[in-house]
Amino acid sequence: MKKQLILEDGTVFIGQGFGAESNSIGEVVFNTGMTGYQEILSDPSYCGQIVTLTYPLVGNYGINRDDFESIAPAINGFIVKEVCDFPSNWRNELSLDEFFKQKNIPGLAGIDTRKLTRIIRKYGTLKGAICSIEENVADVIKQLQASVLPTDQVQQVSTKKAYPSPGRGKRVVLVDYGMKHGILRELNQRDCDVIVVPYNATAQEILSLSPDGVMLSNGPGDPKDVPEAIETIKGIIGKVPLFGICLGHQLFALASGANTEKMKFGHRGSNHPVKDLLTGKVSLTSQNHGYTVEEKSIEQTDLEVTHLALNDGTIEGLQHKQYPAFTVQYHPEASPGPEDANYLFDRFMSMILTHKEDGAAYVKA
Repeated sequence: MKKQLILEDGTVFIGQGFGAESNSIGEVVFNTGMTGYQEILSDPSYCGQIVTLTYPLVGNYGINRDDFESIAPAINGFIVKEVCDFPSNWRNELSLDEFFKQKNIPGLAGIDTRKLTRIIRKYGTLKGAICSIEENVADVIKQLQASVLPTDQVQQVSTKKAYPSPGRGKRVVLVDYGMKHGILRELNQRDCDVIVVPYNATAQEILSLSPDGVMLSNGPGDPKDVPEAIETIKGIIGKVPLFGICLGHQLFALASGANTEKMKFGHRGSNHPVKDLLTGKVSLTSQNHGYTVEEKSIEQTDLEVTHLALNDGTIEGLQHKQYPAFTVQYHPEASPGPEDANYLFDRFMSMILTHKEDGAAYVKA
């Protein structure tokens, strides 16, 4: 089944389709991870995007029941150099082709993913379409150039209702902007009594649950498209210890008076070096984001930078100067990727304990 990828700048790649036969439009991005494709394709932060993997052979260990980061993948397409038709692994249950057919996700293999990645690195992320070889290229390009990508990705992937993940330890309210299961798993491993709430939960609703701490999850899209979340975070800062990851980090920055901006092609991979300015330690981190906190905008806030990306110097972590609150742009839960930054969950637990021991009273909204 021949298919093509058409970019809004007129570039066309012709390859072999796999997975669903449907057409799809989305923002084309690339991930440099060598493994972890199942976690990548099920990460809600990729909602609405067409994901290109730079590693050439994908699917060789198949799909298993354990490595999903969400129940329903939200990607709009998957592009690889070569897809494995006959995976071999003791946990394998489905091939990529079989899985994508089940989930109605189109895939494209056999194109020059190196060339595609270089185009994105040079010109930035582009809108693209995976479609039948029979589609008229000029018509598709016009459609792409005229189309406006959705801005409701967080609403699409967030839980609709609050639900518990019970434990006997500290109570953590986890705000779901597109939460990876890995975050919930790390809190559960620390015996936290977790309550997951929707992206639009108010500060009053969150504080009424009497949390010992609040976690702001990762998620897709532009943080400025979620103004209700910014208002909620404003109502939480200073009242309970707070830890934000990825989109949660960006929303925290906006709620604190800083600004965010879109990156040229973002950070998506499993080996991004980040320096912890508090300890001097460098961690290799898992990342997936297309926006960053603007450095100059920090100057007029009560925030200070705690982590920096060593590849490009962008902000990777923040903490509040007065209140128990810190955030990171990368994924300390990994999945996929190294677990170098896993210690941040323990730092959050220590912050909660210190807040309690200092006798800080719980403040209602």
